[in-house]
Amino acid sequence: MKVLKLVYKNLLRHKLRTALTVLGIAVAVMAFGLLRTVVTAWYAGVESSSVNRLVTRHAVSFIFPLPIADQDQIAKVPGITDITHFTWFQGVYIDDQQFFPRVAVDPEKIFAIYPEFLITPEELAVFKKERNSCVIGEKTALKYNLKIGDMMSVRGDIYPGEWQFIVRGIYKPKDKATDATQMFFHYAYLDERMRQEAPSRAGQVGWYVMTVDNPDHAAEISAAVDALFANSRAETKTETEKAFQQSFVSLSGTIITSLKFISYVIIGIILLVLANTIVMTARERIREYAVLKVLGFTSFHISGLIFGESLFIAMLGGVTGIGLTFPVCRGFGEAMSSFFPLFNVEPSTIALSLVFSVSVGVIAAMYPAVKSVQTKIVDGLRQIG
Repeated sequence: MKVLKLVYKNLLRHKLRTALTVLGIAVAVMAFGLLRTVVTAWYAGVESSSVNRLVTRHAVSFIFPLPIADQDQIAKVPGITDITHFTWFQGVYIDDQQFFPRVAVDPEKIFAIYPEFLITPEELAVFKKERNSCVIGEKTALKYNLKIGDMMSVRGDIYPGEWQFIVRGIYKPKDKATDATQMFFHYAYLDERMRQEAPSRAGQVGWYVMTVDNPDHAAEISAAVDALFANSRAETKTETEKAFQQSFVSLSGTIITSLKFISYVIIGIILLVLANTIVMTARERIREYAVLKVLGFTSFHISGLIFGESLFIAMLGGVTGIGLTFPVCRGFGEAMSSFFPLFNVEPSTIALSLVFSVSVGVIAAMYPAVKSVQTKIVDGLRQIG
C-alpha cells in the first residue's frame, strides 16, 4: 500500500509533464486505432462476400470487357442456378471529388442475386419499367439528399456524354457489412446509346456474377466456365466472390502494407515518449531512492515505484486514446463513406491498443528501474539534482 501511495504522489509532482506525456500517448494510440481501422475497413468487403456467388471476368484483367453473348453459355454450366452481369460506368456526379460506385446492371436479376440489397416491390417494379431509372443505396441518398423522383446528371468518362438518371428506388442494407453506397441503372440504357455512338463497344459487359447450388463445388464450376472460353479472344477467369474482392484489395497492397508499417511505427513513438519521461523522472529521484533503501525499501519496492508510475501513465494515455478513437473513426468513416461503406473500430484494434499500452509501459521502465536498483546507496546520496 505504501508503494501505491508513493506512486500516486510521484505522478502529481510534475503535473504538466505527466499530463503532456499522457496526452502524447493518447494521440499516438488514437492514430494507431484509426490506421488499424482503415486497414480492417479495406478488407471488410472481402469478409462479407457470399460463399455461393462466383464471378467471371476477363482472364487478362478486370478492365477488359466480355461479350454479353457469353451469358447464355455460362448459364448452362451444371451447378449454376442464376446469372447476371455488371458493367462499371463510374462517370462524374457533381464534381470529381464525389465518388460512389455507379454500375450498369440487369434490373431483372440484380436484386434476386443480391438479396442483401433490400428494396420494396413497388420501387423495384418501377425501376424495371423505366429505361433511364436508377436505384441508389441508402447512404448515398442521405449524403446527397436524394429522394424518389429526383434527377441525377452524370458526366461520362469511361462512356462519354451527359447521362440523365431518375431515382426510382433506394435500397437499404441487410446488415452493417452490406455496401449501401452503390448506384444501379439499366444496362440496356447504356448499350442502346453505345450502339448509336460507339458500335464497337456495344454488346459488352464488365463481368458476370453467378449463384451456385453448392459452394463446395465452386472450383469445379469455375473450371467448367473457363473451359468454355479457352483459346478464345476473350478467355475468362472465374473465382469466388471473396477472391474477386481480394483482387481489388491486392491492387492497393502497397498502401495497406504502408499503413500497417506506420501503425507499428506509432507504437515506437509511444515508447520513446514514455521512456524519455520515465528516464528523466528516475534520474531526478536517484537520491530519494537511495534514502528509501536506507529506510529498508528493497529493490523490489524501488522497481515497483518506477514500473507503477510508467504503467499508470501508459494505461491512462492508452485508455484516453481508445476513448478518442471512437469519435475520430466515426467522423472519418462518415467523411469517407463512399470509399469505406463499413468503417467500425474492431475489438481486435482495441485489444491491440491495450496490449501495446501495457507493453510500452513495461519496456519504458526497464532501463531506469535496473539503473536505479544497481546504483549504490553512497553513490545515490552523492547525486545532486
